[in-house]
Amino acid sequence: ARFYMVLASLTPLFLLWAVRGIPSIPDCVLIPVCISFIVLPNLVLCGRLFLARKARDVQIKTVGTAEDHRDHLLVYLFAVLLPLWNTGLDGVPNQHASIVPLAFIIFLFWHLNLHYMNIVFAMQDYRVFSVHSPNGGSSISGQEVFVLITKRLSLPAGSKLSAYRISNHVFWEEAPEQ
Repeated sequence: ARFYMVLASLTPLFLLWAVRGIPSIPDCVLIPVCISFIVLPNLVLCGRLFLARKARDVQIKTVGTAEDHRDHLLVYLFAVLLPLWNTGLDGVPNQHASIVPLAFIIFLFWHLNLHYMNIVFAMQDYRVFSVHSPNGGSSISGQEVFVLITKRLSLPAGSKLSAYRISNHVFWEEAPEQ
């Protein structure tokens, strides 16, 4: 699920490439590829949510601390979109020179858990929080960290929530109790 969330966070880049075009790639190829990179990750996440609902794979989670990463939006825009938007994509060497930083960005998003920028979720008023549970989980950090997709505006410490398990570390809360 994290990989698909990372790909979904790159939706603006794929949208910009589809609009801008790449001279050496025909639009009849580029536009469907960009659209698939926009739609497929979100479809996989929705499919996983459907399976979790069907299996009633619900867990009760307790919030220790929660981080809302919307304040990183400007860093995200400048670090990801602008450098790749400005690269010339008019030849095979330039395309390879764009693929390498894109792969590096995907790796960093995965490794640093920066998979919280999802325009599709934002348009539906969902927020993505990194949540640390109050009880120990990891022998390294002493805390279990999970991602929660919810419509809540905040997650006070000590609050309990019921959420569908999308993966071992990604949960979806549909109807939060406010």
